[in-house]
Amino acid sequence: MAHTLMDQVIRPKPEKLQSEYGASNGKCKWDGNQSKGFDQNPAKRHEHFRGNNEGRSPNPNYKVCAETVNNNNRSGPSPWQSNSPNDIIDELVAAGWPSWLAAVSGEAIKGWLPLRANTFKKLNKIEEGSCSVVYKARHIPTRKEVVLKKVRFDSSDSESAKVIAMEIAVLRLLDHPNVIKLEGIVTSRMSNSLYLVFDYMDHDLATFSSKLDTHLTEPQIKHYMHQLISGLKHCHTNGVLHRDIKGSDLLVDSNGVLKIADFGSASFFDLIPEHPVSYHVATFWYRAPELLLGSTEYGVSVDLWSAGCILAGLLAKRPILDGHTQAEQLQKIYAICGTPPDDYWERYKLPLKSSYKPSIQSNKCITETFRDFPPSSLSLLNILLSIDPAKRRSAASALTSAFLRDACQGNESQ
Repeated sequence: MAHTLMDQVIRPKPEKLQSEYGASNGKCKWDGNQSKGFDQNPAKRHEHFRGNNEGRSPNPNYKVCAETVNNNNRSGPSPWQSNSPNDIIDELVAAGWPSWLAAVSGEAIKGWLPLRANTFKKLNKIEEGSCSVVYKARHIPTRKEVVLKKVRFDSSDSESAKVIAMEIAVLRLLDHPNVIKLEGIVTSRMSNSLYLVFDYMDHDLATFSSKLDTHLTEPQIKHYMHQLISGLKHCHTNGVLHRDIKGSDLLVDSNGVLKIADFGSASFFDLIPEHPVSYHVATFWYRAPELLLGSTEYGVSVDLWSAGCILAGLLAKRPILDGHTQAEQLQKIYAICGTPPDDYWERYKLPLKSSYKPSIQSNKCITETFRDFPPSSLSLLNILLSIDPAKRRSAASALTSAFLRDACQGNESQ
């Protein structure tokens, strides 16, 4: 049974997690390989986020809170508290956490101890972005290869600190074979630096699939898409939107296991309504049309759109919606997915409607454009790439599609 590095520090007695998401029939090679990151079973600790959210009909207004459980039925601490009670702050600081992180993280780090930087050896830099630097490293006591994500932020800026706290809260809540697991956090009481520790994965799907010597077969594409949708189902059922699904954030290992990573843009459904989530999320080529049109009220449909773009890109061996400007991106979407009907503009609150509402109507032509795709994939793409977010359904529904429902059994023979 795998444990996180944090478990090795505080040595809690783990409880067996009965996974109810993704592949559960024992036939898929990634079954049962999830690691334990909580000192308690997350399925029980955050029970109030569960329920039959995935099967609900989408709210016509696709608000971010559309699929969350009834707040009146909640019990227990929330994984996201932007302001921690003083007693929790004192407890966390006494355990070695910096006061600025204790103040914003609350339940997200309770029960854990910070890891020490001198127990890791950096091997090489993997990538560097505007908000983080990612290193391959080795955990010296165990010789285990890991990833260290150094997060850039200003600890004196409360909003910057809350963004970090949100990512930690999301990562600690999620526990699924197809979602990257937070192994620990490297920091100290007097430190302003922060490293998030993850398992090392061999490749990302974008780089792996674009190699000249790589040709993904239909069963392999089904294999990866089944894992992606299974991971999204787990996120959505637990009240989390990833909001930035793209190939470079889908990590794969040499055994074909895929894990959704980079939750820096993630959000909980039940954010306070007075603080709407930004529409400047999701990488351009994978951004849902309602986001491009300025909506700040949305739900799981934005992740499902991105998943549809991933699927089409894997089958086409190239990005299918590769606009360079917001206007060009919408034009490419309208050309393939059709222009929205008149009632779309009336039903949804779209601040940029006047700037980007097309003057010429066009019909959906996904099937005609991608006639060489497997027929069962076209049925799924026509759902995931629906202009109307309510018609994208849910991750649970996608898993029952003809294209994906036999993916698990098919992968057994590969």
